[in-house]
Amino acid sequence: MTDWSVLGTLQAVPALDRPDLLGDPVAHALKALDPADAALVGVAEIDPGLADTAQFCAAYSSPLDRSANCVVVAGRRGGDTRYAACLVLATTRADVNGLVRKRLDARKASFAPMDDAVEHTGMEYGGITAIGLPDGWPLLVDAAVAAAPAVVIGSGIRGSKLALPGELAARLPGAEVVEGLGR
Repeated sequence: MTDWSVLGTLQAVPALDRPDLLGDPVAHALKALDPADAALVGVAEIDPGLADTAQFCAAYSSPLDRSANCVVVAGRRGGDTRYAACLVLATTRADVNGLVRKRLDARKASFAPMDDAVEHTGMEYGGITAIGLPDGWPLLVDAAVAAAPAVVIGSGIRGSKLALPGELAARLPGAEVVEGLGR
């Protein structure tokens, strides 16, 4: 059993025990993980109106510096658009115009429009997470997230949060640990 105390006052259960609290892509991805890794992921139900990080942390006494935000970035070069997801601590911001733009070999990079992010991931806005991303997308994980004993991330829906070891986030499909991604 892993330490899910980063969820603050919430009681977590193994994520695969509550597929109703997971976005479909997240549930499928968790089932595809090694069972020992999937067992490290906990889920807790929350008020969907409190899904935004600052509100969630305040309402449930979860440490802000152990919450990780997953942002979808669109990089463009000519008529080509490439997507990536970035997982950074909530106390930082992803270096979209520096590290992410270069990693995507893009001329311009910005946060993907909400409708595009939702359509491509199959997850709810405000619940988009690092688990269950589209095949081929890079998942850039800040080194501080990878080093954390546990982090809180989205679940694919606004009505729950996941807790998992940072080192597991760094081993998710497509993941690449990037030093200095979060600034």
